[in-house]
Amino acid sequence: MQSILAVDDSPSMRKMVSFTLTGAGYHVVEAFDGQDAYEKAQSHEIDLVLVDQNMPRLDGIGLTRKLREHPKYQTVPILILTTESSDQMKQAGRAAGATGWLVKPFDPNRLIEVIRKVMP
Repeated sequence: MQSILAVDDSPSMRKMVSFTLTGAGYHVVEAFDGQDAYEKAQSHEIDLVLVDQNMPRLDGIGLTRKLREHPKYQTVPILILTTESSDQMKQAGRAAGATGWLVKPFDPNRLIEVIRKVMP
């Protein structure tokens, strides 16, 4: 079973994402911010990272950059799921190594569709 690291500082958003992903047959590892996610990424086998942008301690772009520096995460798809939709922010995400950008509120079917497209 493929594992997805779902990172969001909002407990309700984490639960919605987790419910959507487990319903589609994925194993979900939840993290409450970028720092927590980075620590969990070291101790779990992760096939895709789904991360919020605006979080305390380490934001989504910061986490993306940090994961891309790690040999294990150089090719793992990283999707940023956020309320941010400016071109400047998307550009920063791409520059950090994000695979894609999805805007909240998310459509569960669209989320699964995008994940299936980018996950090996």
